[in-house]
Amino acid sequence: MQTLTPQPNKSETRTDTVSIPNIEVIKARQKITWESGDFGQIARTIENVAEEFMARQPLRPGMKVLDVACGSGNLAMIAARRGCSVSGIDVAANLITQARERSAAEGLSIEYQEADAEALPFADNSFDLTVSMFGVMFAPRPKVAAAELLRVTKPGGLIALANWTPEGFLGKMFAIFKAHLPPPPAGVPSPMEWGREANVRELLSQGFTDLRVMRHMAAMRYPFPPAETVDFFRQYYGPTLRAFESLPASDRPALREDLVKLQTEYNRSTEPGTTEVAAEYLHITASKA
Repeated sequence: MQTLTPQPNKSETRTDTVSIPNIEVIKARQKITWESGDFGQIARTIENVAEEFMARQPLRPGMKVLDVACGSGNLAMIAARRGCSVSGIDVAANLITQARERSAAEGLSIEYQEADAEALPFADNSFDLTVSMFGVMFAPRPKVAAAELLRVTKPGGLIALANWTPEGFLGKMFAIFKAHLPPPPAGVPSPMEWGREANVRELLSQGFTDLRVMRHMAAMRYPFPPAETVDFFRQYYGPTLRAFESLPASDRPALREDLVKLQTEYNRSTEPGTTEVAAEYLHITASKA
């Protein structure tokens, strides 16, 4: 796994106080997960959510924007279209390749790097706006990730995050994974903790002001019935693909059955043969003091 080392300013404190055994092994496994399947296919189904999320940001020409865990470039490309100077990072090399290809096809100049959200390869106080949609929440050490968001954002600059809630559809999906799979490594919190308002307020209590948390619904539409939507995720969404692969073949039908039940329960489409799910997420903004 490639990890690029940031250049922190000694005047700022990084809260790298969380010790997790075998952290590099955990990070390597996460990299494999997000490089599995093809998240770019999933990203296409939430382009509408990316547009809605970025429409709430104060984008202006010349603004320096960082997209953390950028995937195939949904947020980064929106900012670049608005005339911003944009950088994006992700641990998944294949997604960085996709982001570069998509941006080049539109003639957008965006700096993409394969890098770790817990070790951002940028100097202190570099960005006017630092964003992450359903990305930084998966970093294994939330305090370290939050400290990096703070470090690279300019004083007076803004961070904006979109994080799935544990009560929403994605939270329920990950709860199904948890029920079927062995427990995660000791010390690694659930990514859904980033979707709890109290936890977010604690994580961002140091160095940020004007913290605002709002609940929104992400409309995700698929041209298949619920069972085929599960198969679509199984093929393309790394966490789902890896969940099935980690189970003995005899246990996989039970996992699929529970996921199909969830998609069926949440499906609000009135068109036969299609699935439309509303998934709750927190939209978080805060200014760097």
